Amino acid sequence: MSDLKTFIAGLPKAELHVHHVGSASPRIVAELAARHPGTVPADVELLREYFTFSDFAHFIEVYLSVVDLVRTPEDIRYLTYEIARDLAQTQQVRYAELTCTPYTSVRPDLAVREPGTGHAGMAIEAYTEALEDARVGAERDFGITLRWIYDIPGESGIPAADATLAYAVDHGPEALIGFGLGGPEVGVPRPQFERHFDAARAAGLRSLPHAGETTGPQTIWDALTVLKAERIGHGTSAAQDPALLAHLAEHRIPLEVCPSSNVATGAVATLEEHPLKTFVDAGVPVTVNSDDPPMFATTLNQEYEIAADLLSLDTTGIADLARAAVDVSYAPDDIKANLHTEIDAYATS
Repeated sequence: MSDLKTFIAGLPKAELHVHHVGSASPRIVAELAARHPGTVPADVELLREYFTFSDFAHFIEVYLSVVDLVRTPEDIRYLTYEIARDLAQTQQVRYAELTCTPYTSVRPDLAVREPGTGHAGMAIEAYTEALEDARVGAERDFGITLRWIYDIPGESGIPAADATLAYAVDHGPEALIGFGLGGPEVGVPRPQFERHFDAARAAGLRSLPHAGETTGPQTIWDALTVLKAERIGHGTSAAQDPALLAHLAEHRIPLEVCPSSNVATGAVATLEEHPLKTFVDAGVPVTVNSDDPPMFATTLNQEYEIAADLLSLDTTGIADLARAAVDVSYAPDDIKANLHTEIDAYATS
């Protein structure tokens, strides 16, 4: 495995399921916590304990406390640029689609508060400008291409969906490619967001919701038939439904698989029980991703190592996983071609 670890560490990659705030390393979170003292520790070692979850609901609670640290355009710029640095320099990620949740930073009910009376949301124009400034700077400085997916925080319901759609359609940044749905699934039925996804798709955005992470296969069916999902975030419970697996395989709908995340949040009991092999054996396209890596004490490299173990892959199979992520990404054609060339050269060197 040591040779495989070395191979994975240097392998050029695409990352398709990683959350903007959730990919902030302890170093980044500690800096933001120092700027905005409160419940989140401003100490890297204490953060490791803080990022230990009892269940999915606890994970959401901790995640939102970190989200609350991102309060100004300067925070957005710092967070985004430093995430890109980490992805490029420590994971060899050349292209990433980051899921952003602007609603948690741009809420108008927060923005009207007077200075000094609490956390105030920033204007969507400032949020967008900060994202794009950081993206352009990261591409220039680190050679990484970033694209955005704006997602609805499902726990906040229709008001959040209305706002997120407006942010995407009326104020969408140049690099916005997709529209998503995250947060808790229990009690958050997918069909209620049908009109939002219809409007986003009409505006040229891809339908990329989470589904079937902590609920059964019906949530995935709803994402496919109602939201017209083109990729499924997680999709863990698809393994329970042979007809669903056959549908995903026949229609070549990829699952964005995040093994460590699924164990950390209790969606899967152990890595050994993860259904990744079931998906592959059924012919379902899969990509390997890190979700909220520092919160789950993982990296994209480690997720590739886990996948290699679960699927008994050699270096050829691992390189094929990297190619699969490129193929089902929404990267520009020239970026795809360049990344394929780079993976091929690395794999045969």
